[in-house]
Amino acid sequence: MPRTYGRWPDTGECPAPTTDVRRRRSPRALRVTSRTPTVPAVGRSELRKKAIHTVASQSRAAEAAPKGLDFGINEWLVDEQYERYLHDPDSVGRTWREFFASPVSLPAQRAESHEAPAPEESGESAIKAVRVAALIDAYRARGHLAADTDPISNGHGTAQPDLDITAFGLRDDDLDAEFAVDGFTGRTTMTLRSVLNALREFYCRSVGTEYMHIRDSRERLWVQRRTESAAARPDVAEQLQILYRLGAAEAFETFLQTKYVGQKRYSLEGGESAIVLLDALLLRGIRRGMGEAVIGMAHRGRLNVLANIIGKSYADIFHEFEDATDVRSVEGSGDVKYHLGAEGTYRALDGRSLAVSVVANPSHLEVVGPVAQGVVRAKQDRAVRDGTAGSVLPIVLHGDAAFAGQGVVSETLNMSQLPGYRTGGTVHVVINNQLGFTTSPAGGRSSTYATDVARSVDAPILHVNGDDPEAVVRVARLAFDYRETFHKDVVVDLICYRRHGHSEVDDPSITQPAMYDRINDRPSVRTLYAEALIDRGDIGERQVEGALRDYQGHLERAFTETRTLSAARSPAPEHAVDDPNAAPSAVSTAITEATARHIVAAQTDTPEGFTVHSRVAPQLRRRAAMLDEGTIDWATAESLAIGSLLMDGVPVRLAGQDSRRGTFGQRHAVLTDRHTGLEHTPLRSLGSGAAELALYDSSLSEMGALAFEYGYSLARPDALVLWEAQFGDFADGAQTVIDEYISSSEQKWGQRSGLTLLLPHGLEGQGPDHSSGRIERFLQLCAQDNMTVALPSLPGNYFHLLRDQALGHHKKPLVVFTPKSMLRSKAATSDLTEFTDGAFRAVVPDDTVDAGRVRRVLFCSGKVFFDLDAHRRKADLADTAIVRLEQLYPFPEEEVAKELARFPAAAEVRWVQEEARNQGPWSFVGPRLEGLTGRSAACVSRPEAPASAVGSARRHAGEQRDLVLAAFD
Repeated sequence: MPRTYGRWPDTGECPAPTTDVRRRRSPRALRVTSRTPTVPAVGRSELRKKAIHTVASQSRAAEAAPKGLDFGINEWLVDEQYERYLHDPDSVGRTWREFFASPVSLPAQRAESHEAPAPEESGESAIKAVRVAALIDAYRARGHLAADTDPISNGHGTAQPDLDITAFGLRDDDLDAEFAVDGFTGRTTMTLRSVLNALREFYCRSVGTEYMHIRDSRERLWVQRRTESAAARPDVAEQLQILYRLGAAEAFETFLQTKYVGQKRYSLEGGESAIVLLDALLLRGIRRGMGEAVIGMAHRGRLNVLANIIGKSYADIFHEFEDATDVRSVEGSGDVKYHLGAEGTYRALDGRSLAVSVVANPSHLEVVGPVAQGVVRAKQDRAVRDGTAGSVLPIVLHGDAAFAGQGVVSETLNMSQLPGYRTGGTVHVVINNQLGFTTSPAGGRSSTYATDVARSVDAPILHVNGDDPEAVVRVARLAFDYRETFHKDVVVDLICYRRHGHSEVDDPSITQPAMYDRINDRPSVRTLYAEALIDRGDIGERQVEGALRDYQGHLERAFTETRTLSAARSPAPEHAVDDPNAAPSAVSTAITEATARHIVAAQTDTPEGFTVHSRVAPQLRRRAAMLDEGTIDWATAESLAIGSLLMDGVPVRLAGQDSRRGTFGQRHAVLTDRHTGLEHTPLRSLGSGAAELALYDSSLSEMGALAFEYGYSLARPDALVLWEAQFGDFADGAQTVIDEYISSSEQKWGQRSGLTLLLPHGLEGQGPDHSSGRIERFLQLCAQDNMTVALPSLPGNYFHLLRDQALGHHKKPLVVFTPKSMLRSKAATSDLTEFTDGAFRAVVPDDTVDAGRVRRVLFCSGKVFFDLDAHRRKADLADTAIVRLEQLYPFPEEEVAKELARFPAAAEVRWVQEEARNQGPWSFVGPRLEGLTGRSAACVSRPEAPASAVGSARRHAGEQRDLVLAAFD
């Protein structure tokens, strides 16, 4: 039977309720029972009231019971309406307002107001009007649970006992009675039968609208009005557009399945309506004057999106299947075809167009979401700066198992309304296969829906049957319009299925035999839609077959051309994207003294009437004195670097946990008035010609926040983008981003990022979780000149490092292990001349000793230098040189060799580090030192350990003392 679109079955009846309905756990897990609850209804409601709202001392539904208004299992709905009424009476309908405003029953209220006596039937009708109002609101809140959204279910949506009229004290003989409905469907009164038909039409067809959890009554009312409007059937042109898109999606997958048997492609078969949905979103964007759309998605359906939405040529995709891609291309050693990104132009039939791109992604699924958000925010910020028209639409496609299971989804949703991260709302599309790899929803999530996490940010969730493409288009338009109206995230749950296994070489019937029996027997959505259109007389069979035949012809021609070209190609050996031996072009990073003084003056030049906190004001005043005293500290050096870049026209964005003040109370980039709470950012007072400065405290997130900044850096190569961890140790929460994007994206995708990571590092007796940024992990990832890893010991060197990162022409990630106790150390300061002259020094030589008398050379990085130097001075040791390695990668081989040449060849070379021997830089630096000296180098460190530091401050101090003594032994 062809599917009937947009209509309830001819019987006009809702499935009869049962006393115990166990809903199959696909696509959602739910058990609804009408048995008597173990906790009395009134008591349960009172407990909930006390836990949530102290305003009401007992359930309004319970109060209504003596008046003959017992709502039974729907008591929760009356409570919910009452809570909204208490917050805003206008947020509920008139019938509810009258009910809640009345301390007695409605008939008694009318009697007390001296109205003409009403017959008993009139009083009963008024009571039932409240019950009808409760019925309507129940469908609004829970109708989605009964919607026909599962294309492979056996029949229509599962019946819900709490949506049956008997659950509201209504009977079959009420069906033809007229009741006041407070404007429902634009009418004042309706028969109960008409109300039910309308509710089922709006809430129980192919779309289940979940929105009553939204706290803002304006948003709820907006979605309600759109949902409760009659859906216009698309015209023939729109139907043909839908059919063509379905045909293109299906033919593409079928073609690949036929021509490349046994190759993985993670097909979209079963979810082809995703192409229709994206098509509808982009068309909507074009009509609203948008300039660009950015899509983030995992691998499921990616090739189809690249071909049919982005416009990537079939020949290029086929080349990837032929393994004929030129590995000498900008993509370096490359990645599998279903991870690659692309840029293109989406064109509407009327000739208008929209730039569209898909962000490259690894197999870590949902991590691409915050990367895409960062790309969009950067493009939006740049558009504001340039004054260009048009906005950027973020679209993120998810899998159902990943959306529910991966925590980065929650992190990203939480960021969606934060000042530093909002993008005006994202359209999330969950391609809901009702299955993970082989794990069913019952084993993959505890929630009813895969999308329940989105309720945390009050996002409307639109569940739609993927086999009803016309409903998919309507939902796409509603989602887009909601985003444009409220600038918030919205979720489309496209419930479909996966025709093959996780990949095409997998047999899903091993673990889901019954499910795949149904899938194998089910025609494709294109076939079902074509049959429905033909049966309705909307189009003819020739139109259906003609469109599909034309598309298949394009694929065949591209395939033939690909095979011809592939025969003439031979893969070339891989090599790095850039020549690792090529010397980077030098840039000037010094500034003038006048510039330095102008920047520092802005620190204390606050607006009139602004009161700086008494503990902060002295720090700001000291910064001015530092220039003359030659004691410039780290915070001041950083201000000079950022301020001078702004004056040079380079935008700067710094985000992280507590970064505006600084974890250690050192930065104070944003000042807060002690009395008014108003904020002032000194570095935004450098003059009208300065570039924009963005400073944000992030949420308590590492993976999502760092992924966002990485995405931002991709789209803003003109800016210095910095992400700061609260402690370097916490960066391990973002290890996926570091491994999959920061360290390897250039090699995999030819994708360059200039992102800078600031990781506070140093063993100072604060325990295993506040000591190490895990230098060893970053150095293990270093190869082919992919990033810079530095551990500067001087503020001046840190200053030049930041400016070099921003002004250099070859963008690479920069990882800086920043200090903690050194922030206020008098030994770790710089003179003004270090800022007005010179450049970054990868190696800081030891000029304090007579090189000819040296018999021991200690190489080290970071804070340990000051401990070593203090001991050397105290012990008056003139035979030991201490050389600071400020840049660990790329390893400064030439500078180290030059420094070693100053000392006698017989001098002993040692590497000293605070970290345990199996951690820190030793495993990376040791072989390189030995290669330069031609003999073994010793390592002075803590013993090997699984944790980064000890928990006892006293024990730490003893270890540090022993380590320093051992270095000179």
